[in-house]
Amino acid sequence: MYHFFVTPKCVSDGKIYIEGSDVNHIKNVLRMRAGDELCVNDGAGTEYLCEIAGIDEDEIICDIKRTGETNTEPPVKYYIFQGLPKSDKLELIIQKSVELGAYEIIPVKTARSVVKYDEKRARAKNERWNKISESAAKQSRRGVIPAVKEIMSFKEALEYAKSLDMILIPYENFKSMELTREVYKKILPGMSIGIFIGPEGGFEEAEVLSACETGAHQISLGSRILRTETAALSLLSVLNYILE
Repeated sequence: MYHFFVTPKCVSDGKIYIEGSDVNHIKNVLRMRAGDELCVNDGAGTEYLCEIAGIDEDEIICDIKRTGETNTEPPVKYYIFQGLPKSDKLELIIQKSVELGAYEIIPVKTARSVVKYDEKRARAKNERWNKISESAAKQSRRGVIPAVKEIMSFKEALEYAKSLDMILIPYENFKSMELTREVYKKILPGMSIGIFIGPEGGFEEAEVLSACETGAHQISLGSRILRTETAALSLLSVLNYILE
């Protein structure tokens, strides 16, 4: 069943009003008609089974048939601080991280990040990244659309992460899986977890030390060196297995 998002203000008196780009998608791409069913989420934890009641030029009107709580969100909130990779790798990372339950994705300019964006290009990229997040959230029936924040410096990212309950930083020079497992045991439902992933070439040692001074826990992802586009996905998969 097709899945769409609205804001809570679009839900009123047993009806849901779908607006924006989804109207064209429903009408002209999916070619849905009155009587067809779809799933709508308000982004605040409530999911609705709906039936299309009417299709206007700029609005889809739906009757609510059944209401329930969203049950697809992980028990913790994952904040992915991703070192800027080359090419379009970040698009893959965003898509798959959203599917695996990331709550927010923060692109980070690190010492070894090669790619550079001027203000105009960064704005355009951020808009595209958020569209990718929305599409992935719909496909995986997420309860929220994870936000992709504007690019931060490593220092800004550490400051942003200070408010989180725990920070993890996978580092290839940290080899202890035993200590890594002990860190995992400290993660409890309801917590917010920051995950720092380096770009191609990884983090500089000074960045890792700076993160640890902020309270980050170094962890290992195993005996193999993972690509930057694999690291976050591997860790999210492990944490989902442990917590779900």
